[in-house]
Amino acid sequence: MISGKTFRDAIISGANTISNKRKSVDELNVFPVPDGDTGTNMSMTIGNCVAQLRTLGDGCLAGETAEIAASGLLRGARGNSGVILSLIFRGFAKGLKNCAVIDSENLVRSLELGVEGAYRSVMKPTEGTILTVARESAEKAREMLHTTNDPLLIWDEVCRQAQLSLEETPKLLPALAKAGVVDAGGMGLTIIFGAMKDVFNGGKIVAAESVSKDLNNVTVDTFASVVGQFDEEIHFTYCTEMLITKKHDCEDSSKLRAYLETIGDCVVVVEDDEIIKVHVHTNDPGLAIQKGLQFGYINLPKIENMKLQHKQHEQGSRLPKKITPAKPEKKYGFVAVAAGSGIEAMFRDVGVDCIVRGGQTMNPSTEDILAAIMSCPAETVFVLPNNKNIIMAAEQAVKLADRNVCVLQTRTIPQGMSAMLAFDPDADLNSNRLEMTRAFEKVSTGQVTFAARDSDYEGHAIRQGEILCLDNGRLSFVDKDVAKAAYKLTKKLVKGDSSFVTILYGADVSDEAADALCQQVSAKYPHLDVNLINGGQPVYYYIISVE
Repeated sequence: MISGKTFRDAIISGANTISNKRKSVDELNVFPVPDGDTGTNMSMTIGNCVAQLRTLGDGCLAGETAEIAASGLLRGARGNSGVILSLIFRGFAKGLKNCAVIDSENLVRSLELGVEGAYRSVMKPTEGTILTVARESAEKAREMLHTTNDPLLIWDEVCRQAQLSLEETPKLLPALAKAGVVDAGGMGLTIIFGAMKDVFNGGKIVAAESVSKDLNNVTVDTFASVVGQFDEEIHFTYCTEMLITKKHDCEDSSKLRAYLETIGDCVVVVEDDEIIKVHVHTNDPGLAIQKGLQFGYINLPKIENMKLQHKQHEQGSRLPKKITPAKPEKKYGFVAVAAGSGIEAMFRDVGVDCIVRGGQTMNPSTEDILAAIMSCPAETVFVLPNNKNIIMAAEQAVKLADRNVCVLQTRTIPQGMSAMLAFDPDADLNSNRLEMTRAFEKVSTGQVTFAARDSDYEGHAIRQGEILCLDNGRLSFVDKDVAKAAYKLTKKLVKGDSSFVTILYGADVSDEAADALCQQVSAKYPHLDVNLINGGQPVYYYIISVE
């Protein structure tokens, strides 16, 4: 038998282990675009239940543990891999309901229920993925029931089968075989199951690793995500951050870092040509700021009492975040996932009530989307995910909402905009769902981004930093120049019956460069209505819509 305490510790250990190994899982992603990578999404998903699990006493029941874990995973689910992982653990909540301990029968049934739920959630399940690894592991568990009643032996075989299934994924997916890797989601699941096995067999909980070993790779752009990982390390009282505009004769920032390390810990100092960003935990924030003034002008200083914050967090960590629902004041409301000030303003202009900030590289959780739905003052809420890796998380939020929710499967920002423009306030729900779906399915979307890693994808030898051009989500070609790539991609998207072209340019494109592209497209297609909008989006230099 497996006790509730052991099950609790196993899940915590699984969460810590996938967190420690998330980068190696991220690196397995075949498609080289910068995205919300699998290891990160799975780590954040299962990590969302750890705080609540830690509040359980050693006398906890297996069913209670499973329910708390499943609830945390569901609300924290990010990306398709995270949603599938949450559904596998939802199977444990169903299979262990009212169970004090885990025996062989309910262990096997729990796995099967999780796999069934995961497959049902995917419209077109693809074999050679996390789904295959989970399914074949559950089938092996059922087979083991014929020879043993020991749940520990069964779980050992589950893990062995997961590894075997993982190794076979390249035979089922040619893209994996060509890249010479296994499936990232399957790897993540295998890591979690393996960590749980070690605890089941008497091992200790794996500790979450410190982020300090990664600090040499910190940049101004990654500063926020790195310093955010120091939340648990409270040896000093005040978390102090500041932005320093460098003086023309600024000293080497390594001197600032060396000083800060004498008055605190968790020091992060990164710089570019113009600024220095600083993070330190210290008992003397004034000394840190005074030292910073020697290097330039202080902007946006922030000082927070971490011990007070930690106490407040502990008091509130036993329960999921409370969401106060807005009272319905109208028939229909809208939630859209978007990133970029211009794009967000564009959605608000066409009637979107709530924006969930996210998209590529920033997959919002189920709970993030749920909070937006519940804050929308409407009886029925339409949700526009605007990214294929967010659709499943949005669909899970439907189950938790207290109002009617319709998730439209928009995969790009232009599709979301077209859906909104097709909405008829006088039509009923089914008519609007049909017409909005028809509208966004007619939209062709081009995206210009960069390669986040070296890759050999669908015959393209891609090097990190090269310009990637996506035609309706599929890699079309690779280029060296952003402007040339955007123009060439637009020409591929325009068809004989095209009428409108909308060019959304991102945060890394100048107004002059965007204007030049717009003029070039207008000159090539004088009969088309060409619109240029400063979307301000990250990751994508251009998002091009053709209708």
